[in-house]
Amino acid sequence: MALILCIETATKSCSIALAREGQLLACKEAVSQEYSHSEQLTVFIEDLLQEQHLTVQDLNAIAISSGPGSYTGLRIGVSTAKGLCYSLDIPLISISTLEAMAQLMTEKHSDKTLCPMIDARRMEVYCALFDQDEQTEIEAKVIDATSFQKELQQKPILFFGDGADKCQEVLTHANAHFELEIYPSARGMIALANNKFANKQFEDVAYYVPFYLKEFVAGVKK
Repeated sequence: MALILCIETATKSCSIALAREGQLLACKEAVSQEYSHSEQLTVFIEDLLQEQHLTVQDLNAIAISSGPGSYTGLRIGVSTAKGLCYSLDIPLISISTLEAMAQLMTEKHSDKTLCPMIDARRMEVYCALFDQDEQTEIEAKVIDATSFQKELQQKPILFFGDGADKCQEVLTHANAHFELEIYPSARGMIALANNKFANKQFEDVAYYVPFYLKEFVAGVKK
């Protein structure tokens, strides 16, 4: 019975979930404007395992949210996951951040095309469209009044994620729906990670890198 630790650090949300055979055992998460993943992540993991009377030696695999998202957040999550996988000699599984976000919304909004959005500065977002078993290519998209016009004429689209908040005033089509203040959660990774574990779809621990999508740009320190 596969026990998988899922780690999500692609945005302001630091989230971990523990699942056995695809069923959630426990979850711990917090959203921080300061991106305090480096302080929270290992504490969350230790606390969650202790609460379930488990140790890291009980884990069969670790799943990491692969991005796109925050450069620093992704690096923290991936380095933690790789360190654990290497020391425990267990597989590393990568899960698309946007796919995991869509997974959580699928049951609740099966009548709509799903468009998870991650903030990428100004009016740009990382996004993709999910419609049942179909998915468009993940892209960094600058949003304006003409965005998604063709798709919105065909079917309602639910825009959600921290990137959707700034798009609500721009995407005014009647078929555009929004759920605001939604962040990625490790809970959305569980089913996807369990399926990859069953099919032995593992990453090379030594060479795996996150899906940044864009080059890192250093900002000016405040």
